Amino acid sequence: MRKKTFATAALLAAACLTLSACGSGSDSDKPVTVVSEDNSQQAATVLDKPFEKPDLVLTDTRGKKYDLREQTAGKPTLIYFGYTHCPDVCPLTMNNIAVAKKQLPQAEQDKLRVVFVSTDPERDTPAALGKWLKGIDAQIVGLTGDFDTIQAGARTLGISIDPPTKDKDGKIVSTHGTQVVAFSPKSDAGYVLYGEDATVDDYTKDLPKLIKGQNP
Repeated sequence: MRKKTFATAALLAAACLTLSACGSGSDSDKPVTVVSEDNSQQAATVLDKPFEKPDLVLTDTRGKKYDLREQTAGKPTLIYFGYTHCPDVCPLTMNNIAVAKKQLPQAEQDKLRVVFVSTDPERDTPAALGKWLKGIDAQIVGLTGDFDTIQAGARTLGISIDPPTKDKDGKIVSTHGTQVVAFSPKSDAGYVLYGEDATVDDYTKDLPKLIKGQNP
């Protein structure tokens, strides 16, 4: 398994460099995608100083309040910030995780929490988010809510997100970090980071260990 160990300060600097700007338009329009990444970044980055789980209370796809810390306490958890109109990185990342997850025994699938937090909450209503995630994996937890709250929560993980804007062609462009953070069921701390280069095989190999709170 590919893995690296980073000092947290260096990681934060590197994490904020990995951004994806995605545009949405008509089917004939090409999506706007701008990605800046550290090519030395490997699939699994084991942190020497884990992240604290964000203190987020948002709305799930049923329209119910969801306290992230409370609902995922003691559970192996993967958190990703993205949006449903993303043409490439977000659906690819979530599908990679979903495919790998389905290869686990059912008991381990039920233990794992995969949380998708919208960076475009104005368009990602609970209903829209729920419909999109149902096509990937019905067990994935979708959260939406106030953008400023979401942005602040992402920042605690070194993930940068900007409010969606329109480019000169009128396409809606959203810029967001593309990291997946894995939280241990033992400590509830985020101790492993994945970049957008992580594949199905990477997650397939790592999930059994992550579920136990072990290093990949």
